Amino acid sequence: MTIHNPDSIAAPVGAYVHGLETAPGARILHVSGQIGMAKDGTIPSGTKAQSELVWQNIAEILASADMQISDIVKMTAYLLGPEDLADYGAARTAALAGHKPTSTLIFVAGLVKPELRVEVEVVAAKA
Repeated sequence: MTIHNPDSIAAPVGAYVHGLETAPGARILHVSGQIGMAKDGTIPSGTKAQSELVWQNIAEILASADMQISDIVKMTAYLLGPEDLADYGAARTAALAGHKPTSTLIFVAGLVKPELRVEVEVVAAKA
């Protein structure tokens, strides 16, 4: 993958890159928005626990395609509000372990279940 952070625009604000070019012929995996729901259907309370579970679920889906977190090229996170940012950010930083994909974060009025605080979708690519 090739990173594109041109000097002609402001540097990324945070742990992401402006552009990430995938290699020709790479396999692409689109992962639907993942929520903090365990296999048994339970949803932990709080943004921190939900965010950690979101990233565990994403890692499992990637592994099923013989991919890993470092193969993520694009991610979009949906949070209920700024009060969720610190806990989500800590889980994201831990999960990405220094990897910097392209990234968008959006604050939304609600998610599919009222107890949910976070949802994340990703696109991964592997040559």
